[in-house]
Formats: sequence, C-alpha cells, structure tokens
Amino acid sequence: MKFQRVLGFVMLVCGLASLAVFGPDRERARAWSDEKADSAPAKSADKPTADATPGTSIGRRVPNFVVADAAGKQIALADFHEKNFIVMTFITCACPISNQYVPVLNELAQKYADKGVQFVAVNSQSGDTPEKIAAHAKEFGVGFPVLSDPQQAVAGMVGATRTCETFVLDPQRYVRYQGRVDDRYQHAAKRDTPSRHDLASAIDELLAGKDVSVKTTEVAGCAIGRPRRTAPPGEITYSKQVSRILQEKCQDCHHPNTAAPFSLVSYDDAVNWAETIKEVVVQRRMPPWHADPRFGSFTEERRLSQEEIDTLTAWVNDGTPEGNPQDAPKPVDYPDGWRIGEPDVVFELPREVTVPAKGTIPYMYFETPTNFKEDMWIQASEARPDNRAAVHHILLFYKMPGEKQGNIQKNWIDGAAPGNIPAHYPDGIARRIPAGASLIWQMHYTATGKVEKDRSKYAFKFAKKPPEREAFTAWIANDKFRIPPGDPNYKVTSQFTFPKPALIYSFSPHMHVRGKDFEYLAILPDGTRQMLLSVPQYDFNWQSAYKLKEPLRVPAGTRIECTAHYDNSRGNPANPNAAKPVFWGDQTWEEMMIGYTDFVWEEPRAKAQ
Repeated sequence: MKFQRVLGFVMLVCGLASLAVFGPDRERARAWSDEKADSAPAKSADKPTADATPGTSIGRRVPNFVVADAAGKQIALADFHEKNFIVMTFITCACPISNQYVPVLNELAQKYADKGVQFVAVNSQSGDTPEKIAAHAKEFGVGFPVLSDPQQAVAGMVGATRTCETFVLDPQRYVRYQGRVDDRYQHAAKRDTPSRHDLASAIDELLAGKDVSVKTTEVAGCAIGRPRRTAPPGEITYSKQVSRILQEKCQDCHHPNTAAPFSLVSYDDAVNWAETIKEVVVQRRMPPWHADPRFGSFTEERRLSQEEIDTLTAWVNDGTPEGNPQDAPKPVDYPDGWRIGEPDVVFELPREVTVPAKGTIPYMYFETPTNFKEDMWIQASEARPDNRAAVHHILLFYKMPGEKQGNIQKNWIDGAAPGNIPAHYPDGIARRIPAGASLIWQMHYTATGKVEKDRSKYAFKFAKKPPEREAFTAWIANDKFRIPPGDPNYKVTSQFTFPKPALIYSFSPHMHVRGKDFEYLAILPDGTRQMLLSVPQYDFNWQSAYKLKEPLRVPAGTRIECTAHYDNSRGNPANPNAAKPVFWGDQTWEEMMIGYTDFVWEEPRAKAQ
C-alpha cells in the first residue's frame, strides 16, 4: 500500500518547501514568511563571511556526496560531521608534485588533528583504479582517508582541475579557501623551505574565528585527466535523451503557472537555460535532494544519476543539438482543471483579499463553515490559489464550535505551496474532519511590486466509506534547548515511543536557519538500531518531506530518536547573529527542532474500537 501523493518540487528561487504527506507545519510556514530583522541587529563581526568570489569556488557550498575509498567502503562527506573544518586535497598516483606534497599534508593533518580539522584526499584521475589508489596510499604512507572519484563527481562539485588543489570547508561545508598547500613545489622549481604557508595560514585564521585573508592562490599541480565522453559528438540530442531527463526530473516544477523562475517543457526553453542547467547539475544544486542515499528508500527522489549529469553536460558542450523531434516523448499534460478529478465540495475564502504592492504582509486567517452534519473523511484535497504570483502558501486546519482558535497540530487538514501536487490517499486511509467543524485558512501572501487580488479555493474528494485507518502525524520535538553563541555544532535530541504497532510513511525534519543536520534513528524493542533518514546538510530554503517507498512497520515500544545539530557560528552565512544564544521560537532568528513523522496505526479502526 503506497501513498499516491507526489511531493512537489521546491522552487529554485523562492525556497518554498513541499509539505509532508500528512504533516502540519505552522511553524515552518511562519518561518518561511519571516522577513523581519532581529530586534538587536548583529554587529559587523557577526556577519557571515562565506561570500562568493567570482571565478572560484569560494562561497560555494559542497553538497554531501558518497564515494568509495580505495578499499571499496562507501564514504560520505557527512561522515565527518563532528569535524568543524574539512581540508580536501586532490591527488593522483603519478603526479610528481602531488606525491611530493604527501609528507607535507601528513604533517599538517597531525598538527591539526585535535583541533577539529579533518584532512581528506580525493583521487579524480580517470585512469587511477581503486587498486592503484590503495597501493599508492600504502607506498607513500598517506595518513588520512583517500577517496576514489573516477567519474569526477566530487571534482565537479568543487570545481577542481589540478592535483594539489586544496579546498577548506567550514562547518556548513562552504568553501573558505581554494588553492595551493604552500609555494615550495613548482613545475620548474623547488624550494626546501616555502616562503608562504598558504593552507596553514588559512586554517589558523578560521580556527581563530577570522575570515581567510588570502582566499585563493595559484596551484602548480598536474591537470586532472577528464573521463571519456558519454557518446560521440551529436549522438546526444534534446529529443532522444535530454527531453526525457528534463521531463522526469525537472518539469514537475519547471512548467508554466508555477513559482519556478522558468519553464523547461520545450526545446527552446532548454536551450535558453542550457548553461545554467549544466552548472547547477554538475554542482549538485539541482534538483534539490538532501537525504543521504545510504539510508532509506524514498519515492520521488530528486536526484540525478552521474550518467544523467554527464548526458546533460555533453549535450550543452556539443552546442545543444535538437535532433529529430519525432524522437521526443509525448509532452506531459499539466491541466488547469482540478488534478484530483471532480471535487465533492469546493470551499473558497469568505472574501476577496487585497495584497499590497510592497512590504512584509502579516499572516491572514479566515474561517469558513463546513456545515458538515457528520464526520467527513478526506480522500484527496487540492488548493487552487486564485493569484499564484501573490500566494506564498496556504495552510488549512479546522476548529470545533466553541474553540477560540483551532489547534493546527491536532486539527491539521492540508497545506499547499507552489509546486505541490495534491494530497491523494489510497483506499483505506483518509484524514478526518469532524461534524460541525469550521475550516481555518492561514494565508501567506508576498508582495509582487503591484497591488494584487486573491480569493483562493480548496477542494475535497471524500472517501466512499469510513477508512480502515486514520492518518496521524507525530511531532517528535524538543523545545527545551539553548544554543550557545558561536557554537558550530550544537546537538539537540528528541524522541517518541510508539505505544502500539504502527506503519510509518514519511519524515519531515524541521529547523530554522541555524539547522545543520538531522537524523531519524529507530530503536526496536530488541535493541536493533536502524537509521531511517539522514539529512546531513539541512537547508531551511529546501525543507522536504521524505516519503518511504514502502511503509515501515514498527512494533509497540519502538523508539524514534531524532538528532539535530545547529551552527550558531559566524561560519553559517544564514546566521542572523552569532553573538547571541538561541532558544525555541516561531521566528527565523529563533530555532525549532521537530521531526515530523507520518503514520497510521497497524490495527484497523474497526478492531481498535
């Protein structure tokens, strides 16, 4: 039994989050909308310093990657999350300059080992096999991990082109230094003692809480050999290969009438954005997906394979040939009508809303009576923003007669942001709206530069009969924390124990701008530990729900432990103020720690009653 809701892509520039399969998220939506500055402005020393430098990788965030070491063991960048800084140097087996720097790198690795600095070597030479890499590491006594990157995925992420090119990554894994180790070895010259210790100086400055004074230096290593082409020139065309990749992995978000900044449904669209496509896929910025691939199996994974990335890159490098249009797949229909089919009922805002042309627009709340005479079970639901340009998101929950305000956690119905595909539950599972309840709309509007009007709608399709199971969301939260000023890796945990057998369907971790990483760990009654989801690089702008391909059955007594880390240091570019402690709160400059978990009880409702 699978949920048929496809979680929408998050938009490229708007940073809108796809909602959980079931889950409510008042705080998440509020955090999206917070545009206020902290009432106590940060001092200049508290401002982040990972600014981008044109023509280099400085300021680029390196996404989590998983590659093998020389022994074939999978190693991820996330495996070093306890280290504040990563020093990544590119080496090969045969480059003389690279080999001469191995002893120097060993000395530096030992010098900084107890200061939270991890050294890693990456071999991206296409001709160096794992066997050669292992033998080379043993022969030269490399004292730190050596990763094999034959498809040059890691090299592409950071923009490495030469051996001995070294990148220093901060706690958020932004590149803070790019260049040589020092100036002792050159192509035609060699010094016994360097006149500059560029890498060591950069590390020392970062450890002292300073910005790197010299961010980039010239590297005198060997050029990294590029792998062979994926196909002869002209063999990769838009019609044959590229259109299929874009249709499967991109168009769900990048089609007309969504919040995506451009469409990718035609050949002309793809050509217009070809260079951007190449850049963002090589750097793994698009499509956005943050789950560690070693844990869990999820639907709608927004991830391109290396072969797909190579195909797109080759197509752009070849001049974007169209090929025979007859080879292209049938276009996907993105209808303007209701995507859930004919609704049983459609509700709309009680009045038309005027959205001002500029400024921060407070959340607006509206109430609509349902007039339901009996409990109703939602099989499918769909929002229809009347003005897509102005509607940032809609959250829908209910309140009962006599309540002053509905409980958004307890009484959640649905939520929508641009790019979401409507909720659609399979037979036997539905969400309940009690008899006599009123709908509460939480509307978030954004200014577009001109006065806008909106009167959005929400449509429901009802289950034909009461379902066997009701959908629930567990809020696995911790609101009792204090993140110290300047701490780059503060740990917060929360837990929830299932009192009876359940089926878990999805996860949706939630933090704010200091959130660094998030994990869900299941501890079964027999002591078995199973990592359910790891998000090693949490990104507030791309909060996603992770829906399991198959529901996970957990017995009574299973404990879900959530672990999150926060970066309240200057190295976090999104940090409003690294000089202040941070507590739980709705606003962006405050923090949250919630591990939403969507589930149903294994025992059907009829038996439970």
